[in-house]
Parts: sequence; structure tokens; C-alpha cells
Amino acid sequence: MNLEFFIAKRIIRSKDYKSSVSAPIIKIAIAAIAIGLVVMLVSVAAGVGLQQKIREKVSAFNGHIQIYNYDNNQSEVSVHPISLKQDFYPEFREIPEITHIQGVASKAGIIRLEDTFEGIIAKGVGSDYDWRYFSEYLVSGKLPDFRGKLNNEVLLSRYLANRLKLEVGDTFYAFFLRDEESSVPNQRIFRITGLYDSGFQDFDARYVFTDLRHIQRMNRWEEDQVGKFELFIADFDRLEEVGYRVYGQTLSTLDSTTILEEFPSIFEWLGMFDFNTALIIGILIVVGGFNMITALLVLILERTPMIGILKALGSANWSVRKIFLYNAAYLILVGLFWGNLVGLGLLFLQKYTGWIKLDPSNYYVVEAPVYISPGYIILLNSGILLLCLAMLLLPSYIITRIVPARAMRFD
Repeated sequence: MNLEFFIAKRIIRSKDYKSSVSAPIIKIAIAAIAIGLVVMLVSVAAGVGLQQKIREKVSAFNGHIQIYNYDNNQSEVSVHPISLKQDFYPEFREIPEITHIQGVASKAGIIRLEDTFEGIIAKGVGSDYDWRYFSEYLVSGKLPDFRGKLNNEVLLSRYLANRLKLEVGDTFYAFFLRDEESSVPNQRIFRITGLYDSGFQDFDARYVFTDLRHIQRMNRWEEDQVGKFELFIADFDRLEEVGYRVYGQTLSTLDSTTILEEFPSIFEWLGMFDFNTALIIGILIVVGGFNMITALLVLILERTPMIGILKALGSANWSVRKIFLYNAAYLILVGLFWGNLVGLGLLFLQKYTGWIKLDPSNYYVVEAPVYISPGYIILLNSGILLLCLAMLLLPSYIITRIVPARAMRFD
């Protein structure tokens, strides 16, 4: 243990440290660091959590990348079919980043009851459909099973069920147009096996999940034809890169798009979170740093006689500066301790209780999601400590201007 650290430790433990003139200023500086860290933790956790949750919901309904026939013109309703006999199906061997591929088809229709009706998009899915993305949104009943013979099971959103006053086990009629040449609609009777609630009202108000074979029969397609392919990747941050590679690997008669291109407004809005979070962190670090500068200057002023004595005994300027920097580092660490205690406590409380609710019509989620990772917590703590200490290097330079003879007479 070096001499500077020992002296700094004695200053911290001294009885007059907490009762000195600088005590209130030191408490304010510690509180500024703690409150700043709490706000930073909440900002990062809420921002990243909301980004991830919305990405998951958009991908659950659309996949990360879609491959479709050029003639479909990115329509939500499948018009021209694509054969399942593709080099990239069921595995995209040329692009290992793709974890799953599924064939789907969609058709617009109407649910008609005695006293009301609702427009829908029936999304036909087959045995290759990955229900893992929807399992967490299931609120009642069970997921439909389309692996056996053709059945009339459907997965309906709770939003539509409430509007139509339907429950699990109920049946309803749905009507779909045949084609442009016929005005006689197709009629299907469906039975609700489960209700889902994603909180994404734009999707919940439209999508009904049914057996792909219903769509194939109504469109007079073959059994090996679908409306489009939905692809999923492991790393969302590489979506654009993988999207370009998928486009290059598919036939010239096919087109592909990512959800970033399909829903630009949503992801542009999410991108603003990164800038806002960075701005908040920057402002709070500056505020915390200036509070620590004030506390350091008061400490130096209060300990001027001690500085003069140390210099008179032969201590170098840098050695004396390190005493006060060690002292400041201790105060910053105390602030970080309380900031982590309060900040992480609030985040875990939200994660396991969901006590903060949001309006799904504006935020696409019913409760504020939080993302807790040791990586960003360590980065925030170390960043605050290092940046605040770096800001203190310049004001600590005032120690070099103190003359021992005058300092020892300072009162």
C-alpha cells in the first residue's frame, strides 16, 4: 500500500471528515453520481428492452427476411404462388446465419357473425411453422396443430375475440373471395383453439392463423405451393448483411426484403432510442463530473495546510494530487454503489412484476420491458468512474500552484 493511498484512507476515516464544511457538498456529489447512474441504467435497460421486444413481435408475424414472387409486389395477401422445391428450402446451406425457413400464405377475408363482422387476414401456416415465437403470446387455450389431416383449428387474437365476443372452443364463419372472375365467396367454418395477445394492435387486429391447406385450396394451388417464405436469423444486428446475401442467392424471378425495409417507420422510431440514450448518458456524466470537480476543489481548499506540510516534507506535486484523486475515486465508488443498488432494484422489480404499464397503441407493448445484462452494467460503472476521474485531473492541477510557506499559514 503506497503512502498516497494510506493518507487518502486516513482522510476518509477521520472524524472531522463527515462534520467538515465540505460534508454537504460531498453528499451532493455522491447523490449526483448515484442518481445519474440510476437514470442511465433505466434508460439503457428500457431502451434496449423496448427495441428487442418490438423486434421480436414484428419478426414473430413476418420473419426477419421474406422471399416472395416479384408479381406479389410485397402484398400482405398472397396472389402468385412459389414452389417449395427451392434450393434454399428447407435449409439455406449457403447462408449458415439463417436458423429457420417456413412457407406461409395469406388471404383477406371477413369473419361474419349474426350481429357484427370484422375484416381479417388469414395466415396459413404448415407443419414447418415455428410456434416458439408465439408461445409467449398465448393467453388462453392451446396452439393449433396442423401436422396431421386438414382441420378447422385457428389461433385468434384476444383483441378480435373481445370485439366479436368469442371464446376458446367457439366456431365462426369466415368468407373469402374466390378470384377476380367470380363474385361467389369461399366459406369456411373455423374453431378457436387458442387466443394470443402480442400487444401489437396493428397485427392483433388483422391476423388469424389457420391451416395452410385452406389457403391452398381456396387459391387452387398445388400442395407444394406457398405464398412466400419467412426466414429467421440468429443475430438481428446482421440482418441487413444477411438480407443482401439472401437476395444474391435467390432466383431472378424471386425478390426478398427484410423487416427493416418492410416496416421502416417502426425501426426508424426505434433507432431514435439509441441517440436519446447516448444523449442522456453524456449529459449525466457531465453533471456528475462537475459535481465531483466542485467537491474536489472544496476538499483541496479545506486541506490546504496539509498540502503545504506534505510539500514541505518533500512530497512531489503528483503524489499530493493522487491523494485527492484517490479520495475522489472513493466518493465516486460510493455513489456507484448506491446507484447500482437502487437502479438494479427498480429494474428487477419491473422485470418480475411489470408494475409500469404502457399504452400498446403507442408503444406496442402492455408493460415496459427491461433488458438487464452484466456487460452494459459494468461498462456504465467503469465509464463513469474513468470519465469522472479524467475530468478531475485538470482541477487537481491547482495543487501544483500551492506554495508550502503560504499553505501552512492558511486558515
